[in-house]
Amino acid sequence: MKQKMVVKVTSMSGEKSRSKAMKIAVGFLGVESASLKGDDKSQIEVTGDGVDPVQLTRMLRKSVGFAELVSVAAVGGEKKEEKKEEVKPPPSAAYVWPPYQPHNFVYPEPSYGYVQQYYEPSCSIM
Repeated sequence: MKQKMVVKVTSMSGEKSRSKAMKIAVGFLGVESASLKGDDKSQIEVTGDGVDPVQLTRMLRKSVGFAELVSVAAVGGEKKEEKKEEVKPPPSAAYVWPPYQPHNFVYPEPSYGYVQQYYEPSCSIM
């Protein structure tokens, strides 16, 4: 959503502080345009898509001086939306995994002379 926001920076008296504020404003992700407004050029008007106005104001406060968020408004040029038909890809063939078949693997007897001894019970009753 495109937004148009106006930030007033009161400590922008010289050309150096104005250019510093403009660099910060233009450096934000999603800013399309930025311009100085007002009688004494103390307001920065920023237009962009997905720009966080609070974060912009905070950065201006940290680097330039006192900044105040005056207004935030949506740009009216985006009301005309074209409805596009969604093209759905054809359904792909689903892959069916084969059923699980356990492997009947018998470990061979060790070949190093191991002999398993079976003891017969000493009691004849059992």
